[in-house]
Amino acid sequence: MSPVSVAQVLALLADPESAPHLRSYFGIDAPPGSPVFSGRRFGSLGLGESEDDCDRFTATDLLAVQCLSVTVPIEVSIDLLEGDLGQEIGRLLCKIPLDAGLGTENSRSLIEDGREADQAWQLLRAQDDVGWVTAGKLLARKRPHLIPVWDNVVRCAFGRPGSAWIWLDELLRGGGDDGAVLRRLEELHEEAGLPVHVSLLRTLDIVVWMRHRNSHRPSRCPGLSR
Repeated sequence: MSPVSVAQVLALLADPESAPHLRSYFGIDAPPGSPVFSGRRFGSLGLGESEDDCDRFTATDLLAVQCLSVTVPIEVSIDLLEGDLGQEIGRLLCKIPLDAGLGTENSRSLIEDGREADQAWQLLRAQDDVGWVTAGKLLARKRPHLIPVWDNVVRCAFGRPGSAWIWLDELLRGGGDDGAVLRRLEELHEEAGLPVHVSLLRTLDIVVWMRHRNSHRPSRCPGLSR
């Protein structure tokens, strides 16, 4: 399966259902009895806590990733909160600007193999019973503009690109369209009336996840490209 193109992503973002999907996910103007998506609280849980927490994991962060249907093993959680793992991750996070955004100037240098974000992901991934999905969601909680929420549904929808972060960075730059994807995400964010804390990267993730979640199949899934 080939990864989706810029044109295909722009077509999805222009689809009339994308803004309603976003509003539904966050429960914006939702009528009584509407589905409730726990992921709506992933970015807002604990919002306004001390800025000193931006470079270290807190108990709120560990609860927040549960909103996305993953659980960090208890021993790993303790190590992140009180042990060497948390200190190591914190030293790496300190070197990644809080406002760094995928698809913007200099973002590529922050996500390349061997750089701080990759080192942090590798450290988390190396822990017992912490898979690539959980590792990514933990880092997305701390750097929501730079690290995507990436799971099997989203990966499949995009056509299973090899290096997810690098591929998404190039996608968000819009190929030869001078940042058309980011511009459309900004428009969609405003159109849906999303909270300020929801990043453009998270906006894209939710649009794709909402579109593909019901049709996704574990094997031989055509994704969004068919």
